[in-house]
This record gives sequence, C-alpha cells and structure tokens, in this order.
Amino acid sequence: MKWSVLLLLFAYCITMSVWAKAEADRHVCEGIDIEVRGQRKMDSVVVRGVARELARYPHRIRGEQLSRINTAAIEKYLTGLNTFESVNCMITSGSRLKIEIVPLVPVMRLFTGDKSYYINKEGKQIESKAEFYTEAPVVTGRFNSGFQPKDILPLVKYIEKDPMLRELVGMVEATDANNLLLVPRMLGHVVNFGDTTRLEEKKEALRLFYRKVMPYKGWEEYDTVSVKFRGQVVATRRIKPVAPTMTEDVEDMDPDEKTLTDHLTEEEIARTEE
Repeated sequence: MKWSVLLLLFAYCITMSVWAKAEADRHVCEGIDIEVRGQRKMDSVVVRGVARELARYPHRIRGEQLSRINTAAIEKYLTGLNTFESVNCMITSGSRLKIEIVPLVPVMRLFTGDKSYYINKEGKQIESKAEFYTEAPVVTGRFNSGFQPKDILPLVKYIEKDPMLRELVGMVEATDANNLLLVPRMLGHVVNFGDTTRLEEKKEALRLFYRKVMPYKGWEEYDTVSVKFRGQVVATRRIKPVAPTMTEDVEDMDPDEKTLTDHLTEEEIARTEE
C-alpha cells in the first residue's frame, strides 16, 4: 500500500509538471507588476525606474511565452544596478511577471570632484541614476581614508529630523571632519557646525543668534557664523561693506571675529552649554 501511494504521488507530480509546461508554452506574459517594499516615499520613483530599466532588458518580457521567461536572469539584471537591497521575480497564476523590490533608501546625495552618488543609512554607495532620482540632502566635499562620507551622517540625519534646520539648510559643505558648513537656502552666509558632536547645543546657539543678532545685523553682514565652540557664537563680518542696519541700542556692538555672547542674556548663554 505504501509503495502504491508513493507511485501515485510520483505519477501525479510528473503529470502536473507536464501540464504546467504545456500551459506555460500555451500562455504568454500578460504584463508586469512591480511591488516596492520598504519606505513608501520611494514607491513611485522605484516603479518608474524599474519600468525604464526593463524597457532596456535585452529579451522581450510582455507578450513572451511564459516558459521562455528567465526570472533568475531578470533578478540578476536588476540586482546589478546597485540600487536595490533585494529583487525577487515570479510568474503569477494570472500569467503576469511579478517583481518584488526592496530599494536602498538614500539619506544624502554626495558631490565630490566630478562624481555624484547617493549614500544610504549604512553608508553604502548607491549609483546616481536619473531613473531613480529622488530628493535627498546635498553634501559636497573632499574625502579620504580618514574622513569618509558616512562620518557626517549623524549631522545629515539630525538636519532632516529638525524642523528649523530642515527648512534652513540647502546644502552641507564638508571642508574636513572638524569644519562642516551648513549653507542656508537664503544666500548671505554659511554656518560652521564643527564636527558631529553636541548637535542640539549648537542648534540652540544658532537659533539664539538668529533671534538676537540677525534682526539688527541682517543676513548679509557676516560671511561665516560659527557655533563649533562650546558656549559661544563666533561670526566673521564679510569684507565687502554692507549698509548699516543696526539700531541705536546695538550700534556699538561689533562682533567682527569676536564671540557674540554679549548679545545674549546669561540665561540664554547657559542654554548653549552642557
């Protein structure tokens, strides 16, 4: 009885395999479905990008016999783009090719020399392809073995999470590991944030500077505002003269390359210190 059951199961498997092959030979691929898993903001970008890449795939997919579609080869082709964490292809019961994509999500776009590429949260490089373009914080700079792009990820992530800095900063310029410059969307000056430590303290110092000094001096008075030093703000007045915008109450205050703590109350200064 046991052997009879095994023989029946074996015969059933062979019959189903022959039937499935015959059905595959008879049916053609009716279309392609792309499913993106992960962060929802990447869905439309990835779907458009994959569709454009498949249009360049060397073999026909839509309208091709199902038996002639090599899903493993399609997975290898898409994985080779260095844009996805994983790719899974399968033929559905509805005679369609289903592609499941887990994209690499960029957290910043890096420009260094004549190269441009994305960086994900683990610091992995993602090729900057037009098909998969997405908005991400822009970073420029020169890097080496001792100073890698991933070293400034804490600052980039902090900017993205903070409403004030997210609206303020248009780009980050990495001069070196100890001089990370925030370039505001409104032209006039840059902000030297130093390194990636004490970010909350530095942001608070910058906020107080904007509230206490900028209304009197204006955005074009200084070329650099530095919050890299503990407990103080240092500003460098630009060489090109600017029409005075100070009121009588502060006209004697000249923060040219001097600390600006005199503009703040003792309580506010304390808030910038640990």
